[in-house]
Amino acid sequence: MERIVTVVPEAGLHARPASQLVRAANGFDAEVTLEAIDSDAGPASAASMLGVTGLNVKQGERVRIVAEGPDAEAALDAVEAILTASVEGGDGKSGSERDGDGVVDS
Repeated sequence: MERIVTVVPEAGLHARPASQLVRAANGFDAEVTLEAIDSDAGPASAASMLGVTGLNVKQGERVRIVAEGPDAEAALDAVEAILTASVEGGDGKSGSERDGDGVVDS
């Protein structure tokens, strides 16, 4: 299974969002990888902090999430939620919740 999402956090895949993503990816019975579509980086294991931050993905860039295993769909949902959540305000709301349109642009 795979999905393509646009990274919303202002910091991109660095610091807090990367830490949350790695923690989430390790919580499922699934192999999760990320690939930066807008650059030549990846794929990298979503279970590795070094791998995730090494992608150097910035806000607004697209990422392909691939998951395989019994919990693949749940892992995709969790990783997508982190990548599409705005953390600037610290309220945990996604970009779609902020602007009210219910759609995360990708």
